[in-house]
Amino acid sequence: MLAMRPGCECCDADLPADAGGAMICSFECTFCAACAARLGACPNCGGELLARPRRPAAKLPSYPAQTARVHKPGGC
Repeated sequence: MLAMRPGCECCDADLPADAGGAMICSFECTFCAACAARLGACPNCGGELLARPRRPAAKLPSYPAQTARVHKPGGC
């Protein structure tokens, strides 16, 4: 199951699990669409950034998104 990280690693923008706009690599590094477009690839692993699927709001109580934020502005 995807961790569904709550924010962009570069700019720390909120990325709710049940909303669009998040991009992830195969290691689940998470970025907002604006930072992903600027970066072109994951700055951590060099991997491809693809749209993260949304988790249906009805499933969030049973399968909550991760709450710990990863913020690495120096690497972006």
